[in-house]
This record gives sequence, structure tokens and C-alpha cells, in this order.
Amino acid sequence: MGKKGETPIAIDKEEFKQIGYRLIDTIAQFYDDIENYPVTKGESPIQLQDILGTSTLPEHATPTEEIVTRASDLLLNHSLFNGHPKFMGYITSPPAPIGVLADMLASAVNQNVGAQILSPMATEIEKQTIKWLAEFIGVSPSYGGILVSGGNMANFTAFLAARTAKGPSNLKENGLLNSNAKLIAYCSKTTHTWVEKAAILFGHGSKSIRWIPTDPNNKMNNEILSQTIRQDLKDGNQPFMVIGTAGDVSTGVVDNLTEIASLCKAHDLWFHIDGAYGAPAAIIPGLKSLFEGIEEADSIALDPHKWLYAPLEAGCTLVKNPKHLTDTYSSHPEYYNFSKDEEGKSMNFYEYGLQNSRGFRALKVWMALQQVGRQGYRKMISEDIALSESLFEHAKNHPELEAITQNLSIATFRFVPKKGLPNNQKEQITYLNTLNEKLLDSLQKGGQVFLSNAIINELYCLRACIVNFRTSQKDIKAIIAIVVHEGNRIHQEPHTI
Repeated sequence: MGKKGETPIAIDKEEFKQIGYRLIDTIAQFYDDIENYPVTKGESPIQLQDILGTSTLPEHATPTEEIVTRASDLLLNHSLFNGHPKFMGYITSPPAPIGVLADMLASAVNQNVGAQILSPMATEIEKQTIKWLAEFIGVSPSYGGILVSGGNMANFTAFLAARTAKGPSNLKENGLLNSNAKLIAYCSKTTHTWVEKAAILFGHGSKSIRWIPTDPNNKMNNEILSQTIRQDLKDGNQPFMVIGTAGDVSTGVVDNLTEIASLCKAHDLWFHIDGAYGAPAAIIPGLKSLFEGIEEADSIALDPHKWLYAPLEAGCTLVKNPKHLTDTYSSHPEYYNFSKDEEGKSMNFYEYGLQNSRGFRALKVWMALQQVGRQGYRKMISEDIALSESLFEHAKNHPELEAITQNLSIATFRFVPKKGLPNNQKEQITYLNTLNEKLLDSLQKGGQVFLSNAIINELYCLRACIVNFRTSQKDIKAIIAIVVHEGNRIHQEPHTI
């Protein structure tokens, strides 16, 4: 660092240390106290805007210490804390402390991990991280891949590789508009919305997706999948990929991956697995049969910032044959002077995905994998699953709760008061759906617990996804009590529903 005063943005060594040490102390104290914070204060955007202030762009400099102190106050007193032990909404984990330190180190070195020459060690660490992630979920370490921002981008990256591999050979030159082929993708009706987004953004159109119904276990109905593929072929369409889910976002169900793999082989289709949430659970020996067939996938999406507890952002695309990525994304403009002198050629990650400039996402994943190890992750993921099972059992045994589903670390249930329900069954369903929706809204704003929702067989359910190394049985019992108390309060209020 330069001496203070050399440039407006420099901070001299002693001041940097003083401010940095104080910030580390603040963060460490926050981690120690986090369970005593509300999950959220439920403040409105207008309230937050008032707290932040509406001043214009500063004309003059503000002291660094003052900025850091204020930023700490704003974030630690006006945020939703996904690291709180009672946060179980959506699929966001608390950040591993070592990952927080890793992000600081990565930012200090500030590598552009788009080309090997720009990020020599960072490139090697990302390559090793990808190999370790493949081993983690039980596929060959020969899978290649790339770290991306999250699940959408991980799945998008695979979608485009599948299109290049299985679409018309002249697709790159002529595009979709000049192709006679109607490219069709297949997925369960419970698959995350990224599929529709990909079809629209990449020019296929939403009608190119076949949303396959589920069986009674909420898995993709592979018999209907097979029939639908055959009908599309008969109609002159061109099927190109099937998407299996390893842990759907609403209920945590894993599709029958082996059957999907067989259908893909029979019809020469790309087999992609959306395992953004659930794939890390493949490390549990007792769940091996649930994930059978994962090793047959042409591509897999998983998010280390979900069940591996990496700080945001960290998603990953794994591909059985990495050449499919370079076939899709590689380009060599004359202004790129990136060397090819490493026993053949260097690995440049810009050729494996959509980004040219890329941050060093791999470091936080790489460091945590070493700190925790295979056995440590098995223990933590198993504990999350056990807590979800416990929540389900508590709901099942409570007279005013109805347990609906439990898979992996996701449990769904709903509040059903003992008295005061409509006699008509249809009216009762409508009332309970509205009641549980209002209950969820109240819980999310109340700050004691944060859940999300799922619609299962037309029932509005509360959904708890536990990917949290801070959550304990004490929290599970507390959540049950909070839900029932708040549910009764809303139910007993006149004219609330």
C-alpha cells in the first residue's frame, strides 16, 4: 500500500490494520451473538431508505473508519440473517467463517480467473476444486467444469453445452431461426423455473419445454417421459436434453436418475441433473441408492453456496466431457495473447463459460473442503437431514399441525387449528390455504423464524429447508411453538381472513 495522501483511495498500512482488525472483531462478535439477533426486523423499503439517507453522491472524501463503522452498523442491524439458526427459508446456508476469510484474501489478490496467464495459481486452485467437487458427489474426478455465480448460471451453462452437443451441426453458424429442427427439452413439472428462463432467453421459446407430470412420490413420471419423447420424434421435433432433479426446491425429492439415464442413452439425448441443492447429499453412504445414476449424467449443476456453506456466490457446472464446454464457449480474438505453453496448452476458464472476467470463487470452496473434509461434511449434512426429519415428526405429532412431506433436509407442513374451521371441505381447504399464507407472511416479517412456502397437491404449506450448521434441536422445538402460537393468533383475530 502506498503512503496516506499519495492518492485518494490509498490507506496506509497502520490505518488499514487498525480498521481491519476492528472489523474482524465486529464480525467475530456478530457470529458469537447471532442467535440473539432477530432473523430479520421486517423493515419496509421506505424505512430502510430513511435509515440509509437520501444524500446525493458525495462531493468530498469521508474518513475510512467512519465509512466502515457505518456500513457495519447498517448491515448488522438492518439485514435478514441467513446464518441465524432459525433461518430455514428458500435454500441459503450460513457462510462458513473460513469462506469469509477466503473472500478477503481473494479480493486482496484480485485475480481475473478468465485466463491462466492472469491467474496462474487461482486457475490451478479452481481446477483442483472442480475435481474435488466431482469426487464429493460420487462422479469421476475426470469431469471438468467451471465455477459460476449460482444455480441459474450453472444450469444455463449446461443447457447451452447440451444444445451445442445435440443440436444441429450448423447451429452456431445459422442459429435457431434458420434451423428446421424444433429442439425440445424435458423436465419434471416440479423443476426450478430456470428451465423456462433458459428456453426463453436462448431463443427456444417456452413451448419447447415438456413439463412431465410426477408420480405419486413426486418424482418425474418416466413412463410419461418416454411416451412424450416418442411422440415428439413422431411429430418431427428434435429432442435434445432431459433434466433430472436431485433435490427439487419445494420438497427435496430426487428423481429416478438411473431410469432417466437409460432413456437418454436410448434416444441419444443429453442427460443433465439439476443438483444445485441436493447433489452434496450424495456423500452420505446411506443415500447412495437415492442418487444411483448420477455418474451417468452428461452435466450436473450444484451450488457450494447452498449445502457446502460457501459464502455467496458459488455455483458449479460439472461436465463429463469438458470438450463440450469449449465447443460451446471458446473463442480466440486477436487481442487475446493467452499462452499455450503448459505441456500443450494452458487452461483458460473464459473458454468454459459465459464470463470473460471472473472472480476467484474457488478459493472459499477449496479452503472449506480442506478445513472440513469428507467426514466433516458427511456429519453436517447428516445432521441437517436429521433435524428436518425431527421437524416433520414434531409436526406429525402436534394436534394443530399437519405434516405433508419430508425429503433430504426439506420438511413441509401446515397449521390446522382444532376449532373454528368451515364445515364444507372445499371451503375448509380455501380457508386453510389463506390462513397458512397469512401465517407465513407474519412469520417472515416477525423476525423469530424465517420459513418459505410450497404448494403441494393444491395445499399451501409452510416449508423449512435446513442447510444450517448452527441449527439445533432446541431451534426445532422453538419453531413448532412459534408457528402454532402465531397461527392461533391469526386464526382467532376477527375478519383477518
